[in-house]
Amino acid sequence: MNAEGSRRNAFDPELRAALAVLGGVFPPTVTPDLIEHMRRSYASPPREELIAGRPIDVVDIELPGWGTTLEASIVTPREGRSGAGIVLLHSGGLMFGDRFSGADHALGWVVELGAVLLTVDYRLAPEHPHPIPFEDCYAALEWFASQASSLAVRSDRILVAGASAGGGLAAGVALAARDRNGPVLRGQLLDYPMLDDRGLTPSTHAFDGVGVWDRISNETGWRALLGDAVGGPGVPTYAAPARAGDLSGLPSTFIDVGAAEIFRDEAVDYARRLWEAGVDVELHVWPGAFHACDIFASHTSISRAMIRARSDWLRRTLAD
Repeated sequence: MNAEGSRRNAFDPELRAALAVLGGVFPPTVTPDLIEHMRRSYASPPREELIAGRPIDVVDIELPGWGTTLEASIVTPREGRSGAGIVLLHSGGLMFGDRFSGADHALGWVVELGAVLLTVDYRLAPEHPHPIPFEDCYAALEWFASQASSLAVRSDRILVAGASAGGGLAAGVALAARDRNGPVLRGQLLDYPMLDDRGLTPSTHAFDGVGVWDRISNETGWRALLGDAVGGPGVPTYAAPARAGDLSGLPSTFIDVGAAEIFRDEAVDYARRLWEAGVDVELHVWPGAFHACDIFASHTSISRAMIRARSDWLRRTLAD
């Protein structure tokens, strides 16, 4: 084992067993030649399977993106709307995934919290580099806020959420909403967010060829989004929110991340800087957890704890 590997946090035993069956669906190392494979393997399951048994309605819509129209879906509870609204930005390394990829837990929020959920197919890199994915996501938030009344959503109870690449996009959208005098957000929920293109942290270098989403995968995703600008001085903060110099004025924030994944250090540092800027932050670092374990191994004890903590924060944050 090399020096970096010797400093790698161990996977939780229950999660380590789950990793053994993941390789064919989500290999630890994603290179450019695997993007098309990942677009097939990480596609969301059939719609009827996703919503089976849930008292929710799903309406597919088109909304204005950045110079185009985007496919999206509005998910509503059949009973008990609370006035809360959530804009969900999907995971997938900026290169793959669709509006229902990894959305199973978010569909649960619709039922548990009476929330209206907007989930959107933002355009993907490398065909659509920055700022296209970010601007699509920001346009989705603006549209949702403009339609709040017709959706029975209160304009002061809108929250943006995302996991992994979606978490990074959500953080960028929250920054832009502040800077552009856009919709006032109740909160931002950032699950193991992809925040920093520079790849300088110890945790980024501790996971090569193991787990889910290693250092090479991360470089693949960032290069797809930023091209030759990756790691350089001119990368915009809306693309890589860790580069933002001023984090003041941002909404209440939830951040969670695994202790055994590359995003650990950048997520913890973002939380620390938000605290320093006076932002209310709830941070969880889950012992032995690999990246997106709650999506790929939701039956495990740590994953269940992650899901529960997230729901509890949403319930408190979206309450009157």
